[in-house]
Amino acid sequence: MSQSITREAALRIALAARELGDLSVGELVSALVSRLELPLTEVKLTSMTVADLQVLLQGDEVVETDIPKDRLKQAVRLLWGEGLVHSDLPPLAGYSDGDMPGSIRVACASNREDLLDGHFGSCERFLVYQVSPAEVRLIGVRPTLEADHAEDRNVARAALIDDCQIVYVQSIGGPATAKVVRAGVHPVKVAGGTALATLAQLQQALQHPPPWLARIMGVEASSLARFAANFAADDA
Repeated sequence: MSQSITREAALRIALAARELGDLSVGELVSALVSRLELPLTEVKLTSMTVADLQVLLQGDEVVETDIPKDRLKQAVRLLWGEGLVHSDLPPLAGYSDGDMPGSIRVACASNREDLLDGHFGSCERFLVYQVSPAEVRLIGVRPTLEADHAEDRNVARAALIDDCQIVYVQSIGGPATAKVVRAGVHPVKVAGGTALATLAQLQQALQHPPPWLARIMGVEASSLARFAANFAADDA
């Protein structure tokens, strides 16, 4: 079901489902597909009206009929892509290869804001950061909705972040771990908190990397330590 839902459409649908309360993302997808057909795209979503959404959901008995109209309106605005700049998503920073020497790419399983509150197999999105000893940039937000329609959702989720060296998660099962590692990504479990707090600890580790981190970067630990020392001296 390749390209059945574009990334931007997936993000809009996930946010709209959250606005509708108990409605799951999958239920909203099914309702929208019954009307708009696959693939679900941004253009198709902008054709939805409040009346359309109300009739669609009530007609399929997907949700209760007493959803407040203001919430339906907000859900439709999210489907249209309005207000995403002011949503809970952190702002993105530009990045080009070579911008941050000595950096690595890190994915964080998240459901809201920049919290590390996601399980690998059920998080709504991955926040993707470029991290160096001196800087952290959020360079991408990757919704997982399309991956969940794949034949093997864990393989598809791993493919979403296969350009990263590390993925931080609250939890991950054994089979999923194997698929993530096979994609070249190192999973790390965390108790929670914010992505930035965890990445600040990673920045400290980058200055004097333990062997496991040096292996991920493909460099000798001592070489990376010398790089960090030289960077600090140049920055002084």
